[in-house]
Amino acid sequence: MGWGNIYVRRVRVFTMALVVYLDYKSVQWRKKWTSKSGQDTLWEKAHERNAKRVLNLILEMEGLWVKLGQYMSTRADVLPPAYIRLLKLLQDSLPPRPLKEVYDTVQKELGKSMGELFADFVNEPLATASIAQVHRATLLNGQEVVVKVQHDGIKTVILEDLKNAKSIIDWIARAEPQYNFNPMIDEWCKEAPKELDFNHEAENTRTVAKNLGCRNQPDGNMNANRVNVLIPDVIQSTEKVLVLEYMDGIRLNDLESLDAFGVDKQKIVEEITRAYAHQIYVDGFFNGNFLVSKESPHRPILLDFGLTKKLSNTIKQGLAKMFLSSIEGDHVALLSAFAEMGLKLRLDLPEQAMEVTAVFFRATTPANESYKSMKSLADQTAKNMKAIQEKMNLDKKEMKRFNPVDAFPGDIVIFGRVLNLLRGLAATMNVHIVYMDIMRPFAESVLSGYIDKGPSVNDRWIFDSPVHSDVEAKLRQLLIELGSNDKILGIQVCAYKDGEVIIDTAAGVLGKYDPRPVKSDSLFPVFSVTKGITAGMMHWLVDNGKLSLGENVANIWPGFGSNGKDAIKVHHVLNHASGLHNAMADITRENPLLMSDWDECLNSICKSVPETEPGKEQIYHYVSFGWLCGGIIEHASGKKFQEILEEAIVRPLHIEGELYIGIPPGVESRLAALTVDTDDLRMLSAISGRPDLPSSFQPQQIAQIATTLPSLFNTLHARRAIIPAANGHLSARALARYYAALADGGKIPPPHSTASKPALGSHPHIPKLSSQKAPKNRKCFGRKEVIILPTTDISKGYEQVSHVEDFKDNNEDTSSNKDSNKMDSNPRTHATDNVFRNPTVIDAFLGAGEYENLTLPSGGFGLGFKRFSSKDGSSIAFGHSGIGGSTGFCDVTHKFAIAVTLNKMSFGGVTGKIVQLVCSELNIPVPDDFLRFAVKQSGTDLQLNMERPLIN
Repeated sequence: MGWGNIYVRRVRVFTMALVVYLDYKSVQWRKKWTSKSGQDTLWEKAHERNAKRVLNLILEMEGLWVKLGQYMSTRADVLPPAYIRLLKLLQDSLPPRPLKEVYDTVQKELGKSMGELFADFVNEPLATASIAQVHRATLLNGQEVVVKVQHDGIKTVILEDLKNAKSIIDWIARAEPQYNFNPMIDEWCKEAPKELDFNHEAENTRTVAKNLGCRNQPDGNMNANRVNVLIPDVIQSTEKVLVLEYMDGIRLNDLESLDAFGVDKQKIVEEITRAYAHQIYVDGFFNGNFLVSKESPHRPILLDFGLTKKLSNTIKQGLAKMFLSSIEGDHVALLSAFAEMGLKLRLDLPEQAMEVTAVFFRATTPANESYKSMKSLADQTAKNMKAIQEKMNLDKKEMKRFNPVDAFPGDIVIFGRVLNLLRGLAATMNVHIVYMDIMRPFAESVLSGYIDKGPSVNDRWIFDSPVHSDVEAKLRQLLIELGSNDKILGIQVCAYKDGEVIIDTAAGVLGKYDPRPVKSDSLFPVFSVTKGITAGMMHWLVDNGKLSLGENVANIWPGFGSNGKDAIKVHHVLNHASGLHNAMADITRENPLLMSDWDECLNSICKSVPETEPGKEQIYHYVSFGWLCGGIIEHASGKKFQEILEEAIVRPLHIEGELYIGIPPGVESRLAALTVDTDDLRMLSAISGRPDLPSSFQPQQIAQIATTLPSLFNTLHARRAIIPAANGHLSARALARYYAALADGGKIPPPHSTASKPALGSHPHIPKLSSQKAPKNRKCFGRKEVIILPTTDISKGYEQVSHVEDFKDNNEDTSSNKDSNKMDSNPRTHATDNVFRNPTVIDAFLGAGEYENLTLPSGGFGLGFKRFSSKDGSSIAFGHSGIGGSTGFCDVTHKFAIAVTLNKMSFGGVTGKIVQLVCSELNIPVPDDFLRFAVKQSGTDLQLNMERPLIN
């Protein structure tokens, strides 16, 4: 090709691109003055004439443009019918190259004459494509083959076409920023030249055939490493000639022939999807073309392994994680997968990221449904862009040029190209494919080699941190044993004795689809363990004179007193004796997402009706406890829930960044993801009822709830919500420090062990507070003035915490308080070594001593905490556990505190064994709640234990 031809080629391509672009812009302008019915005709005519222009140009230019046109003709799910109908012509052979050119190339590359190579060579080609043409032939030994011969000079043409395509894409991206296809063309420019070396294609063909375990005849062996496809054997190859075994097949776009041969199109596309899934997740690269065998059973024939992208193990894991996290709705794993693959987002919009990936992996639609599907996608895209515009505070012009993706790795582009090819294929063949069902086993297989490597084969399963004591060394051996038996996925254990850290161990991985190691500062969702923290906040308000245990809740919270709740007192709530044990059952059962709506939940509490007389029966308030306390905390203090959490607990104990109820943006990389121990779940679902639990929270219901909790609480929408009964996210060392302080009457322990890395409290987080004060309603309560704030939606966590005025006594001049915008105006929390001033605060926790008349004596709960009893009755212990097994408690008598956090939700067995070991080694009585799980049991004993799963 001379420079003159290159110049003419370039001018023709750019001229056509400009003509098509201006044509569509004129249609956009003209449709404003066209009736709605006439607009469809206007667009149809534009598509028809521009599709003809594109086709004619491709036929004239050949080269890379043919390949691009062939790809476009498979996108029936995206392109208008006119383009599909006309560009399909490119699937047929192009005009053949001169036979002399073919002979010369074959003889030059193979080093022999045609007669020395073939017993027969069919001069008429089977097909002529953009890079090569294919001829049937018979070898001297009688074997039927196909000979793929590269066009003379095609390399120069392809490289020039890539430059032109890149220039056009750059131009479109500048003119219409929303259509930026640069990542795709950049990846194509990098990979396309590899297709020009047939030795490369031959090696890839052999590799994939070996990986897939392909056989010419089905042998019935369909293990995990096999898919039911055919791949021709490679006979011989050079840079420009490839000789392959001949396989007689039908093209996928030849629907009449497929029907004539009785091919099951649904089954074929499913098998092709399985083949791609295997190649992507297992092999790490994939092919580009298919036929369908004419002989029954009809199987896909995989061809064209020239343009093959080799994926690294990191990318394969990242793609698998992206796919599986999208299925599970796990925002944390999704963002982690993005980071591992090098995809960087410019802003924090996890919900939109999840929606985009869900669209990416959506089920295919037949061509006749594609319009509806594309309209739905367009609406979703507009919704996402609006959310981004509001987040970034951009005007329309700025938004048009804003790209939310900071870095887009090429590997994802190739992966997207494969999915789009499959989507177009399904639309063309008019079949429905659910990617998630077909690809999931292959995606799981690529992670299983990393996730399933438990302590027996992973010498780093225990996080590398110093051993603080002999008991910690023994504990680690127990964790290895439990991990080897698949009872632990990820776990943290921390314990204090006499104010000193004696255990601080982390082990395992962050999630089923997240093989990163658990560290000391990882954050675990702990469910009802959160109640013990919320109860501590209530007692802190009492200790500061902002709340009275004997006060009617309706006096503090005006909206609460309706429907017979005017007699409920604060201590009834803390003692689980308010009669509102089922208050939130309907809202959580009918729409669990409403749990993240603070206003809706508080309103639901206000509308609820007691089922029993306050103070008469103690029945576990499994969900309502948190919002009862949350409403009281905010109305009594005049501050938002999270402000009190920071002020009362987090900052005094120096556990910043490791104890949240509703996480803020920025900590996602440290979050553990939940999964369920299915063995425990099956046993629990068969257990009979318990009278101490609400009717909506019996073992059968608990089992049902547990199956849905991971999918709900693995989403950032749920994790960022304020759910005071169930949404604690914390590290075991932060929780253990909290209970170590409670065990000593609120005295703050010495600094946490310096051997623990990173240091506890090294993740400071300052909430983003609004600059506007919420309107205030004032009412008198006792001797203090309390600011009652209208409740606002704080489902977005820290981003919507509002400034409010600090605690004030009646005799203060509130208008002169210059520090009213400071979050913590009470210097005592920094100046003292105690969280509480009340010398009898432990009795308050337990509902003992002077507080005994505020609790039901026979009940398992004190005032907000579970009373832990032991067989010999020698210890005073209390704390709170959560569904799934996480726990935190302290033994006051022995100045001991322990916390266990885990992400594989079991119902007490793992935690019970850990607590039993640690307590026994320290000669501390084992609480009955944990002792029953200490040894392996069966039959009646096992049923007894499962009847009382570790949930409170």
